[in-house]
This record gives sequence, C-alpha cells and structure tokens, in this order.
Amino acid sequence: MLEKKIRLEALDDVREFVQAATRCNFDVDISYNRMVIDAKSILGVMSLDRTKDLTVQYWPEDRELEKVLSKFAVA
Repeated sequence: MLEKKIRLEALDDVREFVQAATRCNFDVDISYNRMVIDAKSILGVMSLDRTKDLTVQYWPEDRELEKVLSKFAVA
C-alpha cells in the first residue's frame, strides 16, 4: 500500500484529483483521521475538511496518479 499526504484547497483541485482517481482500475482511498472515503466519489472527497492534510492510499504504483498527487503534495 502506497501512501501520500496531500491538501486539496480549491474545488478545481478536488475535481482534478477525483478525475485522476477515477481513471485508476484499482481502489484509491482518501482519509482524514478515522474517516476513509473512496477517492472516486466527488461528494465524499468534498465532505472532508480540505483545510487539513489528507492521506491518499493506493496500490499498485501508477505514474499518472502520482503526477497529480505531486501537485497537491504536502512537504
């Protein structure tokens, strides 16, 4: 399982992230604290507190998804 920390501040960021997750043929989850959401659900992702760092979990590696995640990566 790969894990990245991201922050999605704008609605366009959410849309771009969800579109990238939807193109994956494997599960992509996004979480904050104990709440885990399917990253392919735009309503689910929008329900998270986007002012906080979010954790994305996925497997296997996917270059296209990782390219999008790097745009929103938290240092």
